[in-house]
Amino acid sequence: MTETTQQDKKQTYNFNKLQKRLRRNVGNAIADFNMIENGDKVMVCLSGGKDSYTLLDILLNLRLNAPIHFDIVAVNLDQKQPGFPEHILPEYLASIGVDYKIVEENTYGIVKEKIPEGKTTCSLCSRLRRGILYRTATELGATKIALGHHRDDMLETLFLNMFYGGKLKSMPPKLISDDGKQIVIRPLAYCKEKDIEKYASAKQFPIIPCNLCGSQPNLQRQVVKEMLQTWDRQYPGRIETMFSAMQNIVPSHLCDTALFNFKDIKRGQILENIEGDIAFDKPDFSSQVLIDDEDQNDFSENEMIQFKQVQ
Repeated sequence: MTETTQQDKKQTYNFNKLQKRLRRNVGNAIADFNMIENGDKVMVCLSGGKDSYTLLDILLNLRLNAPIHFDIVAVNLDQKQPGFPEHILPEYLASIGVDYKIVEENTYGIVKEKIPEGKTTCSLCSRLRRGILYRTATELGATKIALGHHRDDMLETLFLNMFYGGKLKSMPPKLISDDGKQIVIRPLAYCKEKDIEKYASAKQFPIIPCNLCGSQPNLQRQVVKEMLQTWDRQYPGRIETMFSAMQNIVPSHLCDTALFNFKDIKRGQILENIEGDIAFDKPDFSSQVLIDDEDQNDFSENEMIQFKQVQ
């Protein structure tokens, strides 16, 4: 067997393992939160970035063997950014045979008119996009709106709200719109950004960069992203533990009086479903590092040594 053939086989093996992991994570998220039901029409919001391409690809893949029937329609919002390559997404979507709709709205012009030069455009741009996509979902008869936010996006949002908003709040995997008419789902909620990057690269999706908001320097989200990426490199397993914490909330051991009735606690009460009496105990975190065995090959030798030392 030639060296080239061995390399090809290894690449194929690694890609299949990566695809399997993404499919499993998406499938688990859909099941855990009942994201997609029989007869649903899922509107996949496609921006032209790696996340939404991966979301569409994995959902199309999962639909082939799903025990339920659901339809998929891809929707792209053409915001009329200067130099936006309008042909790329229609050509790609036509080539894979998926139903799609391109919505043309000059949100770029509105943002540039309303936001002073040098100020962050994300907030206004997001509100405009949301309204247009909700309207489009209604027009298409979509029952679910799928967004490409992943696990890292959710963690970043958690820290942004902690640092700048004073709230323990993130992106929920599933939510209902304020008027109750739309359900938004995030099937990539359990997926890691680095897995999505590898998958998008292997699939050679025709990525379209965002020149409106993503390229702005010194954004708070970018600062938090770099912080989390540094932690992930220096302390393998920390990101997994933090995401696990988002799924294991203990209201009785926080300070929110709206979530837990601290005022009415009386002597003699036996409270159920709380963490327990640890008032005089020092927390033991020695065994709290979480990591998937399949991910070990993604670490460098030094990172694996650090991980084993933590264990």
